[in-house]
Amino acid sequence: MEKIGILTGGGDCPGLNAVIRAVVRRSLALGNDVLGIKNGWAGLVQGFVEPLTYFSVSGILPRGGTILGTSRTNPFKQVEQVQKLKSNWQKFGLNSLVAVGGEDTLGVAHKLFKQEGYPIVGVPKTIDNDLAGTDYTFGFDTAVQIVTEAIDRLHTTAESHKRVMVVEVMGRHAGWIATHSGMAGGADCILVPEKKFNVDDVCALIRKRIDRGREFAIVVVAEGATPDETHQVLTKGGHVDEFGHAQLGGIGDWLGKQIEHKTGIETRVTVLGHVQRGGTPTAYDRVLATRFGIKAVELIREKQFGYMASLRGTEIVAVPIEEALNQKLLDPKVFDDASVFFG
Repeated sequence: MEKIGILTGGGDCPGLNAVIRAVVRRSLALGNDVLGIKNGWAGLVQGFVEPLTYFSVSGILPRGGTILGTSRTNPFKQVEQVQKLKSNWQKFGLNSLVAVGGEDTLGVAHKLFKQEGYPIVGVPKTIDNDLAGTDYTFGFDTAVQIVTEAIDRLHTTAESHKRVMVVEVMGRHAGWIATHSGMAGGADCILVPEKKFNVDDVCALIRKRIDRGREFAIVVVAEGATPDETHQVLTKGGHVDEFGHAQLGGIGDWLGKQIEHKTGIETRVTVLGHVQRGGTPTAYDRVLATRFGIKAVELIREKQFGYMASLRGTEIVAVPIEEALNQKLLDPKVFDDASVFFG
């Protein structure tokens, strides 16, 4: 019998509970114990853990968020935190660990495996779908569905009042959410971090649409999109998180004012924010997260430490965790398909 730890780090994401459930149920069926580590890496540093049983994971499949809690703690920021982590690992008798998270969480996992030799496997997670090493991450499908529904609802108001609606969505470095939801929702213009935009070109698309007799427009903009006039990322007060990431937000408001000023058309802005990663995961995300969790346990059984579960085509395979530490930007072909419907 072995003791397997599991933690969830970074931003919350629909499907995390499905991973936890799969890891727990598969591990217990194999005769192992599972220890849930609270609040990401902070739990292993501070010693906050709880045994996970069949009862613990009963009914959590459709729930958003994570029953274990999460944080953006990076123990490598302080030497004493790494020492506390090591001490608690021994104290709790862990034989292996499943780290579920994005680039930062998996970056810590990779360091602990590579530099310290700890038996860790990973599960990639982000609603932005910007992790390399896997075709898709769970949470992305749910986020796209939420944004698409919001765009559908904004369409009716935009058409009724003859307005331009600017919808700001998540996407720090990659425009996967903006492009997929914009295409699904029939957006008239999509702006992504991978392509700097000219606000005059955006306004020209809107005027082109009005000239055709359509007196409203929907513009979807990713939070990390930047105008070519300034080449600056707009942030909220310059705040950064524990990994040094700027807190984004503001591009939607800036763009809305520019559009109204340059076109004379009443423009309203909706910032969807954290609603995109909350709530019930879609069926696709539940299945993908479940398959990832099962694969993580298989990796532990096979002692393939330093690897993570990955979706390649329709198969769940093992890839080195370090592959997820590279960004996966939006496929330009997907954006080109979406741009056919601009204006």
